[in-house]
Amino acid sequence: MVEISTSLLSVEKDKIIKTIYNLETAKTDYFHIDVMDGIFVESNTTEKMIEYCDYLNSITNIPLDIHLMVKDIKKYIDMFVPYNPNIITIHYESVTNKDELLDMLDYIKLNNCKAGIAIKPDTDINKIYDILKNVHLVLIMTVEPGKSGQKLIDKTLEKIKEISKYIKNNNIDITIEADGGINMQNIELLKEAGTEIVVSGTGIINTNDYKETIKNMKLN
Repeated sequence: MVEISTSLLSVEKDKIIKTIYNLETAKTDYFHIDVMDGIFVESNTTEKMIEYCDYLNSITNIPLDIHLMVKDIKKYIDMFVPYNPNIITIHYESVTNKDELLDMLDYIKLNNCKAGIAIKPDTDINKIYDILKNVHLVLIMTVEPGKSGQKLIDKTLEKIKEISKYIKNNNIDITIEADGGINMQNIELLKEAGTEIVVSGTGIINTNDYKETIKNMKLN
């Protein structure tokens, strides 16, 4: 059984509070917060995600899964740490060297938060093998980061299989998360590849029954 991290990126502002309540009732495991700065990716969702985190902190205890698609990592860690997230994930591609990356991962952990590393679809998986022991989670992007509603890129399933095999062979205690274009039509493939947490936005938000969708995603 996988865990479900529901992305709120596609939720309209006038529906956010009702949507949060409905997703909590539907037993989502996490709320996925897609933070974009308009530099690392084209869109800028910073203000919207801060507003949503304010609502989340006041009405739910469901853990926050923060995904930073930003260049100025430390600035954004400081911005979202006050919301007491379960995990903050940063991108391998957002830093210039490994030392900077490790420093930022350590900074996340110093703030009493789990640290995650994310990679884009075209980034070679072996580039992050030597970092895996420094993080709690690896996020495989199954679409290009920056937009909701994209179709899952099939080749990313092989990446998940490769990293799952590497993790098992090297006895590394780490969780595999996948994000992008995930829905009822492809979730079984992600499970078979080794995914343990799936991020789904429109694949849940655009359905009529969140509870039924999330239940089926977990059990499918």
